[in-house]
Formats: sequence, C-alpha cells, structure tokens
Amino acid sequence: MIRVLIVDDQTIVRAGFAALLAAQPDIDVVGQCGDGREAVRLAEAHRPDVVLMDIRMPKMDGIDATKRILADPANGSTRVLMLTTFDVDEYVYEALSAGASGFLLKDSTADDLVAAVRVVARGDALLAPQVTGRLIREFARQRRDQPKPAPALATLTARETEVLQLIAGGLSNAEIAARLVVSEHTVKTHVARVFTKLGLRDRAQAVVLAYESGLVTPGGATE
Repeated sequence: MIRVLIVDDQTIVRAGFAALLAAQPDIDVVGQCGDGREAVRLAEAHRPDVVLMDIRMPKMDGIDATKRILADPANGSTRVLMLTTFDVDEYVYEALSAGASGFLLKDSTADDLVAAVRVVARGDALLAPQVTGRLIREFARQRRDQPKPAPALATLTARETEVLQLIAGGLSNAEIAARLVVSEHTVKTHVARVFTKLGLRDRAQAVVLAYESGLVTPGGATE
C-alpha cells in the first residue's frame, strides 16, 4: 500500500486529490494539510511513501518543507512530488535541488496523477512531459558557468559515468540498455551503483548533480 500525504493550500484541490487517490486499491491517503509547517509535522507522524507538495503556500513554502522532510533520516524512503500550476515554475529548480523526485502540473489528468504517485513511490523520478526538455535546458543554462565540484564522481567507473550522462539526458533504463547494447538488468545494476556511490535518492537528483557538476552541459546530453 502506498501511503500518501497531500499538501496544498487550496481546500478544494486537496479534497479532489484525496478522493481520487483514496479510490485506488493500492493507495492510502494518510493525511492532508494546507501549509509546509504542518506538512513537516504530518510527515513525522505518518512517515508517508509519497508527499504531494504544493510549491507556493503560507507559513512555510513547499521548498523549505521538502528540505526539512527529506533531511529527517526517518523519512529515508519518503519521496516528494511537487505540484505546480505553471509549466515552468520559477521554483522548480530549487525543488529538485531540495531533493524532490520531480513535479507534476496541477491540470494533469486523473490518470497522470495516479501514475505519477506510483512512479515516484517505486523510486523513479518524474517530470511532467510538457516541461522536461525546457526544465533541463534552463537548469543547465543557469548553472553552466558555475559548476559545483563533485569529488564523488571520481569514484565512478567509465561505464557508470556514461550511464549517469544518459540518465541526465532523460533516457530510461530500457533506452540506456539499447544505446549501450547491454541488458536492462545490467543497466539497473549500474544505476544502483551510481546512486550508492554518489548518495543519490533517485534519477531527479542524478540530473541535478550531472548538470551542477558540469558533467553534462547544454547540448551535451541526449534529449
């Protein structure tokens, strides 16, 4: 059962999401609230698998709430899926850097929302298809002149580095397997080792690190 916490300052939005998700046989809505401060408290109380987190909220915004929730070692298996109204939100980059596993537009279909919760719950990253390309390009553009050193990259093998670059390019495990002419199981093994060596939670953090470190630059990854 996937345990979900819904955080949004609009009551009608929370109610709609809760009704939709609670109707799914594999999802349990364990709590709802309207601000980031309460989200941190409820996350501590319920230890959800997935937090649907609005970005703009009173008292404490979704960025700070995400940082606090994911900084708690007891929330090691918790994933945060940011919700936004706009296809390019000025806080999206901060959200990913804070550890969010991706983001979804609030006007996405019901099926997309349910699928997103399941994708994030199993440890994968999710970026709304409408904005993935623009997000990555803008993220890279903002940081290309100020790369942040990542010494842990030196611990990767050449093949693991290549896998990380392909992840940053938006390729799935199956696509990476086809590109490298190896089995998907082999790719999963490489991905797991990359995450372990670099201390990453999921693919979203892998994208962030690849761009921030300068390993991948605009036009340097496969889109």
